[in-house]
Amino acid sequence: MFQAKLIVTGDDFGYCPQRNQGIVECFLAGAVSNVSLLVNGSAAADAAKLATRASETRAVSGLFGMNIEPLGTWCWKEHHLTHCIQRNRKVQSRSRTLLCPVKQELKAQVDLFHELTGHLPPHMDGHQHIHVLPKVRHVFAEVLEEYGIEYTRVPIEPGLHNCDWIEPSLMDFYVGVEEDSLKTVDVFTKHGIRWPDIYIGLSTMGKNMSVSAIQNAIDTAIVEFTSKMPAHPVPQRRTVTIELMVHPGYPSVPPIGGCGEGPDDFSQSWERLHELQTLIRPELQSHYKTRNIQLCSFKDL
Repeated sequence: MFQAKLIVTGDDFGYCPQRNQGIVECFLAGAVSNVSLLVNGSAAADAAKLATRASETRAVSGLFGMNIEPLGTWCWKEHHLTHCIQRNRKVQSRSRTLLCPVKQELKAQVDLFHELTGHLPPHMDGHQHIHVLPKVRHVFAEVLEEYGIEYTRVPIEPGLHNCDWIEPSLMDFYVGVEEDSLKTVDVFTKHGIRWPDIYIGLSTMGKNMSVSAIQNAIDTAIVEFTSKMPAHPVPQRRTVTIELMVHPGYPSVPPIGGCGEGPDDFSQSWERLHELQTLIRPELQSHYKTRNIQLCSFKDL
């Protein structure tokens, strides 16, 4: 027997006003249970204020704790690194000269998160998964350990290689992320960092998101994970933890968006609204209940 705890993380909170609006609507509808604050985002301060009001509206003190605890996840973005990763992940992975600036930037953004929210983040990950890059993962893990940040994201998605609907260029990027993530596990473990049992989000992003796609991804991942669990003579109750990464929102309106450089094409597309509309569908909520899946934040793990 098992129970599943599902963290539905609205990524890039603070990216722009339209993203903030969509994520808050999903949170109030009970479709998003955790958010990821991009602290250098154009609308990060506004996002922190919105999170406070949203928590008070839902009166979910046990789930999110003090005031703006919906900011339970924290994404970081260092401009040079992100530019490199968009061009070629391997370019950055060979660079040794960025390690000191990366640590300075990481710590500065953790401090900024504290300034905006009044507390440290219980979870921290990297924008576009740059926290698992070869020359970043060690510094990233050191910073989390120094600040006592317990959780991160390890983007290894079950069944990813069978997703033939993903465009080849994106699949190449995802496979690179997976390879980096597999080599990151030991580093994070060494520093006492934890992450959910299952990660989902690459195969269900943007136009590829649907109620059935989310249902199938969750069900398939749970079956695969539980099949690897050791058998016991007496059935024991086991909690399986899952993170579903989502990007709901309304299309960004230039020039506001990102971290000062303006919104990217994906953020301006209809795909953000498509995710929002899919996540609030009542049949998805019903699926969670019938499968004994409880929505929660990282604080509840």
